[in-house]
Amino acid sequence: MSITPAQAARSELAGFKGELKGPDDDGYDEARAVYNAMADKRPALVARCADADDVSRVIGFARAHGLPLAVRGGGHHGAGLGTVEGGVVADLSPLKTIEVDAPARTVRVGGGCVWSEVDRATHEHGLATPSGIISSTGVGGLTLGGGLGHLTRRFGLSVDNVLEADLVLSDGRQVRASADENADLYWAIRGGGGNFGVVTSFLFRLHELSTVVAGPTFWPAEQGAEVLAAYRDFLPRAPREVNGFFMYGTVPPAPPFPESLHLRKVCGVVWCHTAEDPEAAAHHMAPLLDALPDPLLHAVSPMPHPVLQSMFDGLYPPGDQWYWRADFVDEIPDDAVALHAKFGPEVPTMKSTMHLYPIDGAAHDHSSTDTAWSYRGARWACVYAGVDADPSNTDLIKRWTVDYFDALHPYSAGGAYVNMMMDEGQERVRASYRDNYARLARVKAAYDPDNVFRLNQNIEPDPRGPA
Repeated sequence: MSITPAQAARSELAGFKGELKGPDDDGYDEARAVYNAMADKRPALVARCADADDVSRVIGFARAHGLPLAVRGGGHHGAGLGTVEGGVVADLSPLKTIEVDAPARTVRVGGGCVWSEVDRATHEHGLATPSGIISSTGVGGLTLGGGLGHLTRRFGLSVDNVLEADLVLSDGRQVRASADENADLYWAIRGGGGNFGVVTSFLFRLHELSTVVAGPTFWPAEQGAEVLAAYRDFLPRAPREVNGFFMYGTVPPAPPFPESLHLRKVCGVVWCHTAEDPEAAAHHMAPLLDALPDPLLHAVSPMPHPVLQSMFDGLYPPGDQWYWRADFVDEIPDDAVALHAKFGPEVPTMKSTMHLYPIDGAAHDHSSTDTAWSYRGARWACVYAGVDADPSNTDLIKRWTVDYFDALHPYSAGGAYVNMMMDEGQERVRASYRDNYARLARVKAAYDPDNVFRLNQNIEPDPRGPA
């Protein structure tokens, strides 16, 4: 009788310090779970890696046995790319090192950290780095795909704040990528996803930030066209201290929202103003608020940055069904506003939503070729997310998401933020990297010529090899 991959791993991975889980082991279902329950796959082996040497061993094991390899940091990716049917998962979650150097304004972060852990550590020193909008998200996945969030307009993308990274390559070598070491790899990982190696640690630049003035402003969903048109004109002219993403959704039936608004369909703006002064924040928000009818709710107040980062964690715990579509957007013409006003109020479930994330301000300080993240000229990243806890609603949330996306895609810039894409094929991946794709393919040929790291938004190695 043949042995299973999990049995083989226990026999062959001498010196492995972490934990190996196969389908017959206690805790396997917990070990294989990812954030999106729609990605319900059964790996042959989940290897929880304790250090970079463990990662190297697992890569070698997967290659030796001809098994596909998935790499998981926080496991948040919409397409469930942190798992694989019948293959090997290199689970980085034990890599939890966080070292804040306050005088240097840097933090070194293990590849298995989630953002809540980093936010807490840096906040103790009155510092922060850009880190998305849900604090349970893994540092590695969000960063390697670009890193949009509440701090984008003030401090740029997460990739704009990566100073160096330590990686394990497909041949098991451990290298560092920075402006001075393996500069081509450093360029590629800043937006190119997990295509080039397994990042076991990042070094991020930190910024002075403790308290933000933040929270939602909601209007009735049927006023969406008026609100979006005003937001479209307001936000690009606002100071960099002002970040606010536009959304359609449903008010959760729970505090801190008043009962009169529970389950009300709304549109609105979720604000983050990086000045601590509420009066300055109110002054900068006023041009939008004064141009619109009185909102249903304006719940904006000073709060610690980690509180804002964790605001959506309770609404979106692990285990929901998620179906995504996304696009970059340069402009939002009136015809696009009208289409948003049609589809946005039709959110099919309480958790389903549409967001328009700003990507101007500090994100525009870099050119399209400074990092692998190509869409520096875009103004927004639009995401349509059908979400529900009940698997029986999967078709419902998929249909709304795809219909909404199909209607608005003609008004897009072409590609999308790879962290918010499903498995949509090579054409979409190429469109999301545009002219940077050819260079990325050459870097891929240099560092992963056999495409070992292919369970991602895959960049195929240039068959001609590295230039």
